Amino acid sequence: MNYQESLNYLLKRLPMFQRVGKAAIKKDLGNTLLLLDALGNPHRGFRSIHIAGTNGKGTSAHALTSVLMAAGHKTGLYTSPHLKSFTERIRINGIEVSEQFVADFVTRNQPLIDQVKPSFFEVTVVMAFEYFRQKQVDIAVIETGLGGRLDSTNVIHPLVSLITMIGYDHMDLLGDTLDKIAAEKAGIIKAHSAVVIGNNQQDIRYVFEKEALSRKADIFFCDDYQVMPVERNLQCNTYNVYEKGELLFENLNTDITSTYFSYNIPGVLKTLEFLEKKDLHIDRRAVENGFSQIKSSTGLKGRLQIIGELPLILADISHNQPGLIALFEQLKREVVGTLHIVFGVVKDKDLSGILPILPREASYYWTSSSVPRSLPADELKAIAEEYGIMGPSFQNVNRAIKEALKFAKKEDTIVICGSTFVVAEIDNL
Repeated sequence: MNYQESLNYLLKRLPMFQRVGKAAIKKDLGNTLLLLDALGNPHRGFRSIHIAGTNGKGTSAHALTSVLMAAGHKTGLYTSPHLKSFTERIRINGIEVSEQFVADFVTRNQPLIDQVKPSFFEVTVVMAFEYFRQKQVDIAVIETGLGGRLDSTNVIHPLVSLITMIGYDHMDLLGDTLDKIAAEKAGIIKAHSAVVIGNNQQDIRYVFEKEALSRKADIFFCDDYQVMPVERNLQCNTYNVYEKGELLFENLNTDITSTYFSYNIPGVLKTLEFLEKKDLHIDRRAVENGFSQIKSSTGLKGRLQIIGELPLILADISHNQPGLIALFEQLKREVVGTLHIVFGVVKDKDLSGILPILPREASYYWTSSSVPRSLPADELKAIAEEYGIMGPSFQNVNRAIKEALKFAKKEDTIVICGSTFVVAEIDNL
């Protein structure tokens, strides 16, 4: 099979969460372990960092990767979902896996895949691990797909795990309270290992402490860090970072311009501090250089990404309540003129927690993606009207953007958000 044939095989034959929802979720790690065993357990062939969380896990993964690259380490990165190309999921030093490797892997292992009948995600995880082993990475940064305890990535024994902010998302799968969701994320904590808790959420702190204690794992919180903004704009953010009241980094620049990234900085720095103790040399210059070029060095997209000017057009994959609250608070501070919001969601999104937080002074253009899980735009429009939010609906995000451009003035801002899959279908992303 060539690359496209291999991709079609995976998409058509295997259940994919992004397309069919929880029907694609397997309740144990059995399939992943079977595939790995058949391939000689490639996940044991490299060192790793494991990251879980509701918000911030993706940007934290890319930040760690950028710093490790700047320090001279050959660094693998596994993330999901992809936006434009499947190969975005698997990278080494910012370079995507080759289409030829994907084609060869699927072709060679088709009989095994047919026998095990894994999910799409299970295959991609194993593919990434095999790629990292073959390419002999110094370390790989592995982001969980959903949850943690039963996530297919949860077969590795990392040098350190990082758990970012916990919020309400995927409650039908992970639980309907923060405690239950946190417990699922805490499932990545391994016996006799180490875990960094990136956000100071006092009400669920005990969940992580209990899990770490039961597994005799070292647990590190980031209470000693304070991140203070120096300058913020849509091109670059600058922070002063303090540890125990002492200035640790002055004017730390980052090209991640979403203000919520400031909540992830302590967890990233604490993880780097731990890695330094594990003989992975990471000096101050690597930290500063890595933070300044996260997007450019790792290929990160969809985080307040500027895709047009006059009017300013931004694409952001924020799709749950905490992420959207942070996004709209930032836009309220930094945007002049009228805000035009192109918005789409998936069917299983709890709109009762989303629609009330949408800014009422904005103009809306409801849309959907081609993914089967996407809520049709006309249905979203009807539900939004029940909350007093009016706007036309469009079945295609690019048509919605064109409509917004008809009404937006040069000083206005258009933002596309609400669903990763809506953002992924923007033509010029």
